Amino acid sequence: MTTLAIIGAGAGLGAAVARRFGAEGFSVGLISRNQSRVDALADTLAKDGVSARGFAADVRDPASIASALEQVTETLGPIEVLQYSPLPQKDFMRPVLETTPADMVGPVEFSIYGPIAAVHQVLPGMRFLGENTGTILFVNGGSAVKPGRAVTGTSIAFAGQAAYAQLLHEELKPEGIHVSQLIIGGAISADDPRKSPEALADHLWVLHTGRDRFRLQVSED
Repeated sequence: MTTLAIIGAGAGLGAAVARRFGAEGFSVGLISRNQSRVDALADTLAKDGVSARGFAADVRDPASIASALEQVTETLGPIEVLQYSPLPQKDFMRPVLETTPADMVGPVEFSIYGPIAAVHQVLPGMRFLGENTGTILFVNGGSAVKPGRAVTGTSIAFAGQAAYAQLLHEELKPEGIHVSQLIIGGAISADDPRKSPEALADHLWVLHTGRDRFRLQVSED
């Protein structure tokens, strides 16, 4: 059995993705800053028949991310799918003319250093699993493709992450490791059939299994 690791796992999208992949036989490593929250989420998922464990890490600390992913592998098995989807902090979203160099440190650590550390940690294991197996999934808000003047930090940092994801997609495709990006315009909502956690989890499953598409955008319209 192989493993899905979700960086930024929460009770919404993270839980829905865990259930979707868990239904297909994946074990799930739930990673976030708060150990008690991911432990509680793992307990909830267990009631649905999903084998899940919680692990604490700070995405702004590359060593913390690497350590958590190593623990996921040791505890649950090889990581076949990595999902990077932590929710940005509110203080990353400042108007453009109020954004200083210091204000960009957090967004860059969060959206660029974090995923780079995560990919470096899981890539050797994905190569070991063999061709057409491993998948790296990035989940971003709409500012990754359409910058907003009121959300400068995420607009710039998400764009950098999107560029990194695109480069990974091109570089790893010949090895059979698939890289995809899901762009979600606006808020995730259980009342929106297009942007409910379950609908988005289905999209991520199709990106993993289809292996023929880099970017899928779910718009606000």
